[in-house]
Parts: sequence; structure tokens; C-alpha cells
Amino acid sequence: MNVGIVGAGRQGWRRAAAIRESHLGHLTMVADLNETATRSLAKEFSCKSTTSWKNVVQSKDIDIVLICTPPNTHAPIAKSALRNKKHVLCEKPLARTLKEAKDMQAAITPGIKFKCGFNYRFHPAVNQAKQWLTRGVIGDPYYIRCVHGICGRPGYEKDWRANPAISGGGQLMDQGMHCLDLFRYFMGEFCEAFAYASTYYWKMRVEDNLFGILRTSRGKTASFHVSWTEWKNIFELQIVGERGYIRLDGLGGSYDSEQVSLGIRNFHKPFSDRTIHYTDRDRPWVNEWRNFIHAIEVDGNPSGSFEDGLRALIMTQSLYDSTRLKKTVAIKNT
Repeated sequence: MNVGIVGAGRQGWRRAAAIRESHLGHLTMVADLNETATRSLAKEFSCKSTTSWKNVVQSKDIDIVLICTPPNTHAPIAKSALRNKKHVLCEKPLARTLKEAKDMQAAITPGIKFKCGFNYRFHPAVNQAKQWLTRGVIGDPYYIRCVHGICGRPGYEKDWRANPAISGGGQLMDQGMHCLDLFRYFMGEFCEAFAYASTYYWKMRVEDNLFGILRTSRGKTASFHVSWTEWKNIFELQIVGERGYIRLDGLGGSYDSEQVSLGIRNFHKPFSDRTIHYTDRDRPWVNEWRNFIHAIEVDGNPSGSFEDGLRALIMTQSLYDSTRLKKTVAIKNT
């Protein structure tokens, strides 16, 4: 299958490298408004370049379109690609608003696959945690909590992420989206949301920190803190159940080495746990691409589907509603 990428920034390069490493699909064309950027990526991966995304989505030679652009462009690019019968992988967040997401959903036709870019699902530590949960190793899970943040960089307040007209929101729409997707991935659906949002350091119109709590209909709780003021990149996630806990630390690279720990409750012996360290270069981008190609080939549902992206966006909007109303709000099913 031939692939076109819209967006020649960091995500575009990551996706292009994953296609090449997986040997699944052929990168045919890349588009970006920045002609230097698109030519650079095209030269590295031996494909055509263009400054118009319409050339990608309208090309009869392209089967799959990857959208690696800021959120304000997701809806128009995705709708056009879908109407041209292309399979679509769109980076998170799916869209800025639920209306934009619903418009995208209306353009999906039978046989066309749409995946939201949730690469965290494909980290080895996340995969191992999912296996332990599925096997019931820690019993019934009680609660899950996550801390995720970055240091930021000089001039971050001028980044497109700081512009709500482009991003749709702040850190919740950025790394918070990964936390929400993992909460659902591990614990299922949530029905209530409460949050505090703050802008502590960066002079911007969106939050640089958000603290949130979610509850399921069975009283399971998820809590999280996402931040652009950590001053050191961080990812920590813990799931606690009746028999023990699972803890994930790091994502590799600037987030420190990736590892997952399993601790089993025992009141009669000294505490101990088991930790698996992942020292090899992780391959979430390659594994996510393989999952998407497999879904296309067998007419299945990819992990991190359109529905997963939509549910994460609904949760996000509920959390923002909570910050505005200063109360707990219901997470709607539509």
C-alpha cells in the first residue's frame, strides 16, 4: 500500500521511519507548507514532496494518509482524505472540538479504517502491564494514577500548543490525551470527571498544569497530573488492585529508561517486587504502524481507533467543563 504523510515535522519523521523499518507500505508523498522541511523528508525517504496537503489526499496512487499536523488542520484534511477513500491515521488529539470530530466520523465509510495516534499503547511496559491486568495478576483493580509532564523550552509560550485556536487547549490536550487513553485502555469507561486547571509559569491562554479525577460507574478512580512545568520530563503510572500493584516508569529517551514493576501483596513476608527493564530502543511507532496495517488487511479494528480518539476527546471536554463550572460533571456517551 502506498502512503502519504501530511506534516514534515517531528511526528512526520517518526512515522516515515516506522514505515521504512516495518517494511509495510511504501511512502509515496509528503506534504508541508514549509518547502524546505518537506524536501528534506522526501529526500531522506525517497518520495515526492509537495506544499499542498490536497495533492496527498487526492492522489489516486495513495492508499493511506497520515496526518501529522497541528489539531486545527485535522478535520479538513481527514474529511477530504476519507471522501477520497483513503485509510487515515491521525495524530492525537483527534480534533479541537467534538463537533469537528463528529464531522470527521460522518465521512468514514465501510471498509475505510481510521486510527488515532496513541503510540503509548505500543510501549513494551504498557503491553506487559496490560497482560498482567488481563490475567488478573493483581486482582480487581481499584484505582489508577498518572503523572506526565515536560520541562518546556525557551519561547514555549509562542509555540502553536499555546494558541487555543490551533491546539484546542493546553497540556490536557497534549500529553493529557495519552493519560486518558491509557486510563480507558486499562480500566474501561469512566462516567464522572473533576479537574483544576492552572497557568503557573508560561504566559499563555491555555493551562500549563491540570489536575484531574475520574470515576467509573463501579467507583473505580483515576487521578492524574499533567504539566508543562516539571522542569524534567516525567512519566509515571500506577495501577493498584486487591492483590498488588503495577507501576510503569519512563518512556525512554529524555523520559529515562522504560521499566514496569509488579508488586504482590503479602502481609507475612518482607516486601519485594519484580521489575522489568527495557534497555533496547523501544519501537512503539513501528508496532503501532504494524497494528494499523494489520487492521486494514483483515478488515479489523485498530488499537487506538477513531472511537478511542473520540472517547478521549469527550473525557477532555468533560474535564474542561469541570474547570469552568467548578464542579463534578458527567461524562456523556455521545
